[in-house]
Amino acid sequence: MDSENGKSRLEKTQDEVEEVKVIMLANMNKAEERSGKLNELEDRADLLLEESKKFEKTSTQVKTKKRWENKKMKVVLIAVAVVAGLIILGLIIFAIVQSS
Repeated sequence: MDSENGKSRLEKTQDEVEEVKVIMLANMNKAEERSGKLNELEDRADLLLEESKKFEKTSTQVKTKKRWENKKMKVVLIAVAVVAGLIILGLIIFAIVQSS
């Protein structure tokens, strides 16, 4: 019943089973490690998504605020131009009336 190294077939099989067991345990440890890393990555992705939604909301608010500020500025500039135009028109009319 001895094989070439003097081990029985049962001992060789037991050694092979032990090797497979070691390899399987190493694989299970690696899989568990990967699972932990994947969970961490998923948490980070969720946090990033949440932050991007906050950024989108804030940027929309800033955009709206700036749009209104620009509209107000245009109204003020138009009002100043109209008043300046009326003053110039009044001065012209005053000059014409006085010269007559």
